[in-house]
Amino acid sequence: MEQDVTLSIHLSEDETNTEATARLDLRGEHFESTGRARRNPIDPAKPLIGEELAIARALRELEAMITASAEDKIERYLVDA
Repeated sequence: MEQDVTLSIHLSEDETNTEATARLDLRGEHFESTGRARRNPIDPAKPLIGEELAIARALRELEAMITASAEDKIERYLVDA
């Protein structure tokens, strides 16, 4: 069996703040997380760094949510077995 799963990431940013929202739909389950990065006003403007940090933070949170969901299903399976 093969299937494609789509992960979408939306970026929103201004002069100092970047926010990344990661969304994943997997077999009817919806996962969504947000990561943020803030540029120190004394640092040079390098948007890519803020984008990378915000995306990494959103994905880290998304990973934790998906792992927790899988672990919950494993526990329920073991109880029902």
